[in-house]
Amino acid sequence: MATTKPKPAVIASQVKTTTPPPAFEHAIQSLKQSATIAPASPQQAQTHVKKGFTRTMKTAEQIAKFHQGNLEAMMKSSQILATGLTDISKHVATSAQANMEETMANFRALTSVKSLKEAFELQAGFARTAMEKAMSESGKLTETSLRLVEQASAPLTARLNAAMETFSTTA
Repeated sequence: MATTKPKPAVIASQVKTTTPPPAFEHAIQSLKQSATIAPASPQQAQTHVKKGFTRTMKTAEQIAKFHQGNLEAMMKSSQILATGLTDISKHVATSAQANMEETMANFRALTSVKSLKEAFELQAGFARTAMEKAMSESGKLTETSLRLVEQASAPLTARLNAAMETFSTTA
């Protein structure tokens, strides 16, 4: 069986003509618009790229400088905190040594009492004095600690304020 080829006129009549899809039209429109926006010469493109690069480098330098300030504030805060903790530790050690000496003196006094009543009175006086000193030292330690926290957080607070000013002016 021999097959016959259809005539070209028959094929042309069978092909339907359709309009291009909207997405295709949109792509053509975008290409035309891009062609009109594109720089007219390579020199203009190079100038545009250089300006963008310069702005990017300036921004990077500002960010680096700002972060350097953050690190400096952190270091200053750490130094204040370390110094303050050293002072508090020395104060606690001195206080503990004084309490130990006082306890030893109280023990010697207790060994020389003549009656049980005198021992109870002496011990009650020691306990009262120890409690008063503990409360006083606790208050001093609390005040010193709060002052240290305020001093150590001051550089960080200043950086936070600087960040708020910087970002509020750029926004």
